[in-house]
Amino acid sequence: MLASPRRRAFIPLAFASRTLAALVLALGTASFAAAEQAPGEVRLDYAYYSPVSLALKHLGLVEKAFPGAKVSWVFSQGSNRSLEYLNTGGVDFASSASLAAVLARANGSPVKSVYVYSRAEWTALVVPKDSPLKTLADLKGKKIAATKGTDPYLFTLRALATAGLNKGDVELLHLQHPDGRTALEKGEVDAWAGLDPHMAASQLQAGSRLLYRNKDFNSYGVVSVTDTYAKVHPEAVHSVIAAYEQAREWAVAHPEDFAQLLADESKLPLDVAKLQLSRTDLSQPWLTAADVAASKGAAPILVAEELVRKGVDVNQVIDTLIDPAFGPTAVAKQ
Repeated sequence: MLASPRRRAFIPLAFASRTLAALVLALGTASFAAAEQAPGEVRLDYAYYSPVSLALKHLGLVEKAFPGAKVSWVFSQGSNRSLEYLNTGGVDFASSASLAAVLARANGSPVKSVYVYSRAEWTALVVPKDSPLKTLADLKGKKIAATKGTDPYLFTLRALATAGLNKGDVELLHLQHPDGRTALEKGEVDAWAGLDPHMAASQLQAGSRLLYRNKDFNSYGVVSVTDTYAKVHPEAVHSVIAAYEQAREWAVAHPEDFAQLLADESKLPLDVAKLQLSRTDLSQPWLTAADVAASKGAAPILVAEELVRKGVDVNQVIDTLIDPAFGPTAVAKQ
């Protein structure tokens, strides 16, 4: 894909640094010094809800890390699609919300989370600007658009629980995120479990209002692989994480260019991209014991709403899902 005129103006900035270029080159030359054979193809997803993945793709960092290998990119509309691609072999590296990964593993998918691409307040319950709804309790009996198996869907269930409601007290329409926004703005639903950048766009372009926000109910974004891939290609996992780190560092160092990239890719105005990024924390990319605890804090809602198979120990699932071994020390050896 050719860069747009605006994109050409800033992408070269990422390569102006000799240090960055040397580090990226090192990924491709030193990653597979051990016995592991480099994969002939590396398949990754990219998504608007994961802006760092956009930088990763357009800066060509994975291509630099795997010289001679084919690098394939698949666009993901939501966590459910991303994890579906991973489960069916469409991608080797999938970007999703952490709780969506928990849900996938609890229901039999051999998912392993290895990196945090962002910690964002990317979802909230959204209503039209002229909606009479004021509180969560007002949602009883109402129609809510939500993409099943994604963080906004799980956010909705957790939010309803704080008001003494469950999914049986509302009518959930399982629409993909862009379709949920459209349904809200057309008046076809009473509320929508929004996701950025669509949520930011609806706020700025349609005057939509955030009925309920709770940053603690937003799960962080993770990059996941399968158990088998992590076992067979650990150096490849390290190399992709190292490339993600280069993309994250570039994004932090070039906020204006990063916002412009998101705007160009999502085909939304720059102010929408900036609103999304204002709610996005890129400062903590490593999985820790605190992340394990946070995920376990959400486990009861998965069981209560019967979103996992009966008898599954969700806490044990989380212990096997989150793998801090692919952390800064390991990546630093690349």
